[in-house]
Amino acid sequence: MPAPEPGPDEVLIRVAACGICGSDVHGYDGSSGRRIPPIVMGHEAAGLVASVGNQVTGLKAGDRVTFDSTVYCGACANCLRGDMNLCDNRQVLGVSCGDYRRAGAFAEFVVVPARIIYRLPENLSFPEAAMLEAVAVAIHGVSLVPIAADSSALVLGAGTIGLLVQQALRAAGCSRVFVADVDDSRLKLSRELGATATLVSGPDLLPKILELTNGVGVDVAVEAVGRNETVAASIDCVRKGGSVVLVGNIAPQVTLPLQKVVTRQIRLQGSCASAGEYPKAIELMSSGAIQVKPLISAIAPLDQGPQWFERLYAREPNLMKVVLSPGETP
Repeated sequence: MPAPEPGPDEVLIRVAACGICGSDVHGYDGSSGRRIPPIVMGHEAAGLVASVGNQVTGLKAGDRVTFDSTVYCGACANCLRGDMNLCDNRQVLGVSCGDYRRAGAFAEFVVVPARIIYRLPENLSFPEAAMLEAVAVAIHGVSLVPIAADSSALVLGAGTIGLLVQQALRAAGCSRVFVADVDDSRLKLSRELGATATLVSGPDLLPKILELTNGVGVDVAVEAVGRNETVAASIDCVRKGGSVVLVGNIAPQVTLPLQKVVTRQIRLQGSCASAGEYPKAIELMSSGAIQVKPLISAIAPLDQGPQWFERLYAREPNLMKVVLSPGETP
């Protein structure tokens, strides 16, 4: 493919690192409907400014940067409200659907608007910076519900987003964070990252949560899988008047236990991408409050990408986040 050319308000980025997201794997197998080929995928990335458009100020060649995965217009009603993730003209890097096609960052170069770019501190490596998109997603989800010092929370799903949500809850001041999954290796990593307790998802989850919360249930449940069973479990495990944040997004439809939600006055909160949380994500990662290195299973050259996609698609054990590097990392 020819190297892209930046427009007047755009920046050409030499990609140093780009993570493989679960949504990319769903694009790889065709199940998401949002990676219609041909498309350059990849939206969790960081790199160096290569050149800038003639209307861009404050950025220059050689700057270390990352960028939002959401390309928002900045002018629609949602953007003006600060809900850039809900932009009426929203595009996502590396996504091709019926409405648009936007080349992503599994490439030597990618072009993005200057308005979605963030400078990187020197203490964040490019592979770590490639995790900022996922960290921002986790922080956004946690920000949508009240968290107090005495709050208790349950995270359903100990994948990349779930483990980052776990840490974002702690950073927000949540004193007790329980994490549930079916994978022992992921639960082990969750404990290493500071979970109050880890639990096996399934029929015994609710009794365990009730035991840990004096029969009440957790204040907040964050569902980071997107399946019928885990959505139902999150509603079961939250207390009366509690909140369920829905971050996972695999199944297009789930069955809603309506009477439980209504009679127990449970708040269901959807969470989409992020909306301006990149500076907070950079701050929390730089300070060590959120750790991403333990989640990076491998850093590999871009030309090994096909093999890593195959391994992720096969659900290889102990494989979490794979970061691809298109060239020499400065």
